[in-house]
Amino acid sequence: MLSTKLRQRGDTLIEVLFAFTVFSLIVVGSISIMNQGTVAAQRALETTVVRSEIDAQATTLRFLHDAYVAKFEPDVTYAANTPAGQWVAMTTDVRASASPFGGAESCPVAPSGSFVLNTGTAKYVGASNKLVQATGIAKVNYNASSNVLIDSQGIWIEAIRSAPNADVNKQNTRYIDFHVRACWDAPGQGLPMTLGTIVRLYEPRG
Repeated sequence: MLSTKLRQRGDTLIEVLFAFTVFSLIVVGSISIMNQGTVAAQRALETTVVRSEIDAQATTLRFLHDAYVAKFEPDVTYAANTPAGQWVAMTTDVRASASPFGGAESCPVAPSGSFVLNTGTAKYVGASNKLVQATGIAKVNYNASSNVLIDSQGIWIEAIRSAPNADVNKQNTRYIDFHVRACWDAPGQGLPMTLGTIVRLYEPRG
């Protein structure tokens, strides 16, 4: 019995270190995979939320356009507080072309003439101090009690009017492309995240 116990041997220091190294690699790899999954889930959630904000802007654009078309009469001035008046206000300062978007190392500042819509009241907001860069996720902030728009962080709209067309069959077809844009810094991204859509709305002519 004594000789059997003497022949038993424990793990050497090298074996213990090797086992510890393997265990550490497994733990570090697992944590890295979990972190990547968390970042991907956060990024997907932010994309969904920002897409919802963009869709709300697009829906309000279509509402104001439909209201303007329903009330349209040549050479008529519309009250500023009406949906038709809001359409006129946001289409008076249109651009000839859209500004560059995407691929930059930082989010751009909304160019002159950009605006955003208060989706709760369907009001046009064109003040430059209301269009600021996002400090987190791109979003439009409202006063909870009064529904007044506080600011639009990383979300803006650029209105681009159609160019004159030489085709006689298309000369009476006028439209405005509304570029709804969002830009913000997302987790795990070297470049800022960008989302956008274009809403084309046709103008009536008298």
